[in-house]
Amino acid sequence: MEPDPRELQTPGQRVLSRLRRIFVGEHPGGNYVLTRFVVLRVLGLVFVAAFATAVAQLVPLVGAHGITPLGPVDDFWARPTLFWWSASDAALGAVSVLGLVLSIALLLGCENAILLVVLWALYLSIVHVGGRWYAFGWEIQLLETALLCAVLSPLARLRPLAGDRPPPYVAVVLLRWLAFRIMLGAGLIKLRGDPCWTELTCLERHFETQPIPNPVSFYFHHLPPAVLRAGVVFNHLAELVLPWFVFGPRRLRIVAALGMIAFQLTLIVSGNLSFLNWLTLVPLLACLDDRFLRRLVPARLRARAGDGSARPTRAAVVAAACYAVVVAWLSIDVVANLAGRRQQMNASFDRLHLVNTYGAFGSISTVRLELQIEGTDAAVPDDSAVWRPYHLPCKPGSVDRRPCWISPDHRRLDWLMWFAALDLAGNGYLARETWLFSLLDRLLAGEPTVLSLFADPPQFAGGAPTFVRVDVYRYWFAPLGHPDWWRRERLDRLIRPVARDDPDLRGLLDGE
Repeated sequence: MEPDPRELQTPGQRVLSRLRRIFVGEHPGGNYVLTRFVVLRVLGLVFVAAFATAVAQLVPLVGAHGITPLGPVDDFWARPTLFWWSASDAALGAVSVLGLVLSIALLLGCENAILLVVLWALYLSIVHVGGRWYAFGWEIQLLETALLCAVLSPLARLRPLAGDRPPPYVAVVLLRWLAFRIMLGAGLIKLRGDPCWTELTCLERHFETQPIPNPVSFYFHHLPPAVLRAGVVFNHLAELVLPWFVFGPRRLRIVAALGMIAFQLTLIVSGNLSFLNWLTLVPLLACLDDRFLRRLVPARLRARAGDGSARPTRAAVVAAACYAVVVAWLSIDVVANLAGRRQQMNASFDRLHLVNTYGAFGSISTVRLELQIEGTDAAVPDDSAVWRPYHLPCKPGSVDRRPCWISPDHRRLDWLMWFAALDLAGNGYLARETWLFSLLDRLLAGEPTVLSLFADPPQFAGGAPTFVRVDVYRYWFAPLGHPDWWRRERLDRLIRPVARDDPDLRGLLDGE
């Protein structure tokens, strides 16, 4: 019987051999060409959704006549952005359209590190000028993921499945490190947050009170309490237990990855959480390998991926190793944040958002509040005035209105109106979401770009209302079998009828 060559190695040789397997890719899972193919297709879909959102909404939100106009960018080094050269509406639109075109190329199969770096730079530029509208955790998660996938990709290939240019294994490891941090961060913020997560009752409220429910959310909400509690247990399993196996033995790693992927798919089905869960699939898919994926893909894809004998180029290995050193250094603060009792959720520790900390739904709302904007063209806002509502595309309005299904699209004004209601519930007034006053001013001006954010906005004589107001409603899902989707009751008036020249409104705008 021939001795195992590994038994004849010195300890130093075994360490070097292990490092070679990590960086070069000599491992039993294959060379990850199919893994890269799947990862980049999902990332392409996410980028298409992100830039399509920017094409439709960036100018209405931060353009010259938007809700919160951008203005010139003074300090490039504080927030690097292409809009330092020009912050015009034309520049905002050009960057958004270019990003959308390149995203479609990525989705269609262009596996190209240069392309991914350009997409990262374009989206970084948008995030750094997007202000409150782009202050979501998945924005920085997309930026971090894009650069990790650039390390995973060939330098300048235009076609998918470059079997002769497999990724360095360290690039796969970096994506798994991201998957670990995303999932564990989300789990820990829940344990440290709302007690309903340890009481297993959060899902009894979550589907009804989440930012933008979809039609399936209605049916999830009406599941038996025992099933909803089991769902919380599944959440804890997926976010607190399974992440520890992403670096474990192959079979355990794949089982853990499949469990976490199933969890993300459940979240996609049960709510409109923008592109967050689609994006989280990207590093989770990196936990799979070619040996596993070969059983699932067509024969022609297996053939194009090669037989697994190719090895990454030396330049690719060196570049990935150098970036791994950067990630390791920047991960120190991230690990400290995860281990600390005052864990920050969705925080970035560098201006380029290279390595970040993540988390979601550390607390769950107990009731669903909605802010309803209404306008009138009456000369006096008395009892005889006819008020018409401004309906957002995917927010509850009329109680018989069916919830929409838009994932992975991101309706940013719809989301921020949800946060405005949370701001009101938590503080009794608008402490953070003061952009609402600017929105009212734009509606009073009849600004067409801002009106494009609404679903069939009301028409007024003269093109704009003379007064607007904001009322507060409580919404809850109607019972199963009821002809309506929602029930609601009016609670209060947040903002009395105001005209554009109202001194109180002007004072609030001047104080922003």
